[in-house]
Amino acid sequence: MHSRPSALPRRAFLADLGLGFTGLALGAVLQRAAVAHTPASTAAGRPHFTPRAKSVIWLFMNGGVSHVESFDPKPMLTRYAGKTIAETPFASVQDPQKLALERLVVPDANGNQRNTLYPLQIGYRAHGQSGIEISDWFPHIARHADRLAVVRSMWTTDSNHGAQTQFHSGRHQNDGDFPTLGAWVHYGLGSLNDDLPQFVSMGTREYWNRRDGHYLGPQHDAVPLRVDPAHPLDFGRPELPVSPRDRETSLALLRSLHRLREIEYPADPALTARIASYELAARMQMSVPGIVDFSAESPETRASYGLELPACREFGMQLLAARRLVERGVRFVQIQHGGGGAGAWDAHSGLKANHESLARAVDQPIGALLGDLAQRGLLEETMVVFATEFGRTPGSQGSDGRDHHIFGFSVWLAGGGLQGGMVHGATDEIGFHATEHRHYVTDIHATILHQLGLDSRALEIPGRKRLEIDHGRPITALMA
Repeated sequence: MHSRPSALPRRAFLADLGLGFTGLALGAVLQRAAVAHTPASTAAGRPHFTPRAKSVIWLFMNGGVSHVESFDPKPMLTRYAGKTIAETPFASVQDPQKLALERLVVPDANGNQRNTLYPLQIGYRAHGQSGIEISDWFPHIARHADRLAVVRSMWTTDSNHGAQTQFHSGRHQNDGDFPTLGAWVHYGLGSLNDDLPQFVSMGTREYWNRRDGHYLGPQHDAVPLRVDPAHPLDFGRPELPVSPRDRETSLALLRSLHRLREIEYPADPALTARIASYELAARMQMSVPGIVDFSAESPETRASYGLELPACREFGMQLLAARRLVERGVRFVQIQHGGGGAGAWDAHSGLKANHESLARAVDQPIGALLGDLAQRGLLEETMVVFATEFGRTPGSQGSDGRDHHIFGFSVWLAGGGLQGGMVHGATDEIGFHATEHRHYVTDIHATILHQLGLDSRALEIPGRKRLEIDHGRPITALMA
């Protein structure tokens, strides 16, 4: 009679034969097994109701894009430039009662008053049949105006860059560790492609915002991906070179040993899950590098994403990889632009040069992505989201910058069963307050989850009751 070996030696044995896969986030390649073997989980690995979308491409601009010089132009800033807010017809925007709507007592960004109005640093015009006004820094995105659902009435509460965490998770970074939207999607939905991770992150993330799963577990963290065919994944290659023949021989032996173990211990779900994780990791090792190999793309496609342009190349490659990922069934692709420090879009000074340069880097690739998804019939089932942590003040900081602004800013969404060519919500005439159809950041989360067929309340973890504001409310006005 044989005694049953302990779990640790068995796991160590499998890990030793795993050809370097132990560093991968196992749950990221084994989401179904994670759902199946987590007793406390209420996720079923399938939508709660009929979805309109299958995937999300989440584009996040770190640092804070100026809403008034992007998707909510305000000509009154130019008309009254150089005057203090108190000297204009808009003096009431700094009324303490109005500021209390945002649950803050500070008069403006970081507790500072930015009272002297700063003129628009770029022109704007109406685009498409819908006539959406978009700044001239974004001409390629503007060509898709009739595909955009622009929300001009966002607000948040963190007036510093913890707002990045707040936009991703709905909670202030000092509230503790809360899962991000991508983690909830990964937790709630089953895999569309078992050869690929279902939650991928590209671009630099800030040190306070590098985790996703938190209390859902590390298996729901994003898998970081580089646009580098030789080294796209951390720990995705064997530590020592292995020939294809030796690799296949090793895997064949491993499969044989796995089958023997399953015969001996047929009712061990942990063992079954662990075996499946290594098999999936092996498939990922073969499939992921092909995602970032663009040799099969036409010269026209590569050019449209700006891969030959120094300003656009890095972001363009990430967006082209994102299209290839959703095309192959990846659920959630998160791309951070301008990471590092507070974020590249944080234009406390030199706003015109800052935003002009950064817009040049992202505008053409995003325009190409929207057109490419639409041409391939993917936009209807893929939501593209352009988000940022907050806007920037109507008043100037120093001589030529704008400070953080949390009381009203803009994001836009496209595809995934949402209406195009529409503007929802509004700020006042100088872009200070969200005044119509105000939306906290989790309303964007709720809208995305709804289109994916998920009810966030049905995903709650026992003992982890969420606040009402954490769930948000779907913005039904955006839905086709």
